[in-house]
Amino acid sequence: MNYRTLGDTDVEVSEIGFGAWVVGTDWWGDRTETQAIEMVQHAVDRGITYFDTGDVYGHGNSEALLGDALAEVRDEVTLATKIGYDFYNNPQAGHGELPKELTREYLETAFERSLDRLGVDSVELLQLHNANVAEVDDDVLEFLDELREDGRIDAIGWALGPSIGWLAEGDAAIEAEFDSVQFVWNVLEQEVGNHFLETVERTGSKTSLVPRVPHSSGLLNEQVTPDVELEEGDHRAYRPDEWYETGWEKVERLRFLERDGERTMAQASLQWLLYHDSVATVTPTFRTREDIDAWATASDVPPLSEAEYARVADLYERNFGIDREDGMDALRSSVGGDDIRSAGLKKESAGS
Repeated sequence: MNYRTLGDTDVEVSEIGFGAWVVGTDWWGDRTETQAIEMVQHAVDRGITYFDTGDVYGHGNSEALLGDALAEVRDEVTLATKIGYDFYNNPQAGHGELPKELTREYLETAFERSLDRLGVDSVELLQLHNANVAEVDDDVLEFLDELREDGRIDAIGWALGPSIGWLAEGDAAIEAEFDSVQFVWNVLEQEVGNHFLETVERTGSKTSLVPRVPHSSGLLNEQVTPDVELEEGDHRAYRPDEWYETGWEKVERLRFLERDGERTMAQASLQWLLYHDSVATVTPTFRTREDIDAWATASDVPPLSEAEYARVADLYERNFGIDREDGMDALRSSVGGDDIRSAGLKKESAGS
């Protein structure tokens, strides 16, 4: 495992991180508490030190499980969590989005409760969870700065979503030099990440990019193939059929990234993201111990060559030679699509 630093801080993160949204919830398959804890501890054994959770995952269950699993190695790992959704006063309706609350008073209370569940006095990274750009006002920024000055956090981040995009938010975070921006980015979904790379270069910001869903919901790790039927409750089932049908064709056009015995498609997909200096850590969705074994080693496989990277870029620009839609909705925008249009992206905004 190789390691990088987060933003303009001394916070060290493993190149492959653990997204703890898979524990404490049943959105990515069901597992017992014991199995979840064993997965987290196995990740530590494989060199993973960056663990990313959020208070809304399982309504606190993910944080509690992570705290228990990492208690004995707390000084050896980097903890990140997210706040901003008010699940305390609102019931969860399936996979629907909960109301957000970003008043200073709420954030203070939410942060304290997160620390209690994690069993710690501080975390290395605190992220605003899916906050709209208009919600992050001076009070919110002052609150985050005070937490850092008090030593209760070492870095601040902004996690974007749930739909792919939200360019106004990512640009605002980069321009304000947040230490990290987390968002969906992978070989098959490049537009937003490529735009943020341009923003980082344009501004000279030290903000780190933290990609999630690097395997594009099971396509690039080939866990979802034409023969696979997703189980009830599996979050990946919310992608449209057209997405997977076009995706399988795209994967075939990327076979050149594989190196027999040296690099799998799943590992190459992670290395494609690590090719960028602005990327600090990548958080794949580990569902089993076997996933951890296979993908933690991606940090050590041969990196992409410049020729391989250029070939991927050319394929993406030509939509991999596929002349039909993938069934995905337009990118989401909180500013009426002005951010998407000004960036010249292919898909117009679906609105806020």
